[in-house]
Amino acid sequence: MTPALHLEILDLRHFSAASLRPLLDAEARVWSERLQWDYRASANLLLQYLDSRVLPGYVAIEGGRIAGYVFCVYEENKAVIGDVFAAPPPGSATSREEIESRLLESLVELLEHSPGVDRIESQLLLHPHGAHSEVFERTGFEIAERLFLRLDLEEKHPIRPKAFPAGIAMRPWRDEDFHPASRLISEAYSGHLDSHINDQYRTVAGSLRFLHNIVRFPGCGFFDAEASRVLTYPGGHGGGYNLAGLLLCSRVREDVAHVTQLCVAPSLRGLGLGRALLDACVANVRERGFRALTLTVTKANRGAVALYEQTGFRPMHTFDAMLWERKDRV
Repeated sequence: MTPALHLEILDLRHFSAASLRPLLDAEARVWSERLQWDYRASANLLLQYLDSRVLPGYVAIEGGRIAGYVFCVYEENKAVIGDVFAAPPPGSATSREEIESRLLESLVELLEHSPGVDRIESQLLLHPHGAHSEVFERTGFEIAERLFLRLDLEEKHPIRPKAFPAGIAMRPWRDEDFHPASRLISEAYSGHLDSHINDQYRTVAGSLRFLHNIVRFPGCGFFDAEASRVLTYPGGHGGGYNLAGLLLCSRVREDVAHVTQLCVAPSLRGLGLGRALLDACVANVRERGFRALTLTVTKANRGAVALYEQTGFRPMHTFDAMLWERKDRV
C-alpha cells in the first residue's frame, strides 16, 4: 500500500467550480505542453458539472489547499474514471504521483464496493504508461498500453490517388450519418480488443452514444465536420445507404487536429480504404493551415499501428487503458 500522506481526501461534491479552477488551469498547461491539446473547453465543461454538485469523485487537501482531484461518471452498470490530476502546493512533502495514487485508490475502492457497478473503465490520456499501474493492478484491473501518435503536417507526405471499388464514394460527414455510423462501428469492432476496453463499441446503441459524445460535446476537442469523412455505398433501410468506412476528426488546438475514430467495414478491409480516409483528412487539415494531426491507438492493434506509421505518424506519448469487471457478474 502507498504510505499514509498528510492529505485529506474529501467528496468532490463539496467543492465549487471556482475552488477547482486554479487546479484545472494548471492541468490545462500540462495538456498543452505534453499533448499539444487545448484543454480549456473540456475544463469549462467539467466546471459546469462541478457547479451542479452531482459529479462523483474526490479532492485531495494538503495544508488547507486543494492539491488534486479525481472524478468519474456512471453509465448504467458501468463507471468511467474520467481524469485524475494533482498539483502539490509549495513546500509539499508529497509528489504529484503520490497524491494522484491516493485519489485513485479512494475512488476505485468506492466503485468496487458499489452494488450497482459491475464494470469500471478508464483511459488516463494525460498520464504516461505505467504511471498508476500499481493502483489498478493490485485491484484486478486489466491494462492495455495505448499510443498517442503525431503527424507533422509541415512535412510533406505522399498522398496517393485512390480508385474506390464500384459503388463506393467518399464525402464529408453529415448529421444524417449518425445511425449508419453507429451500425458500422458496432460491426467493425465486433470481437476487437478495443471493444473489450470500451464496451460502447459492442452495440449499435452504445456506438450511437459514443458518436454523440464525439460530435456534440467538446470532451475530445471540437468536432470538425469539414475534415471528417465517410465512405458510402447504396443499400440500407428504405433504399438509403450504408457506410463502408468512417473517419471522424476534431480540433484540439487552433493548429492541431485529432482523429477520434477510424474504422472500415470488415468485409471491405484490405482495399486501402483506411489509408484513403486518412489521406483525405490529412489533405484537408493541411490545406487549412493545421500544423499537426494526432490520434490514439492500442499498441497491440498491430495492423492499425502499421498503417499509421506508413502514413507518417510517429509516437509522441504512451498511456494506459484500464478495465475491471465484477467477477461474480451474471
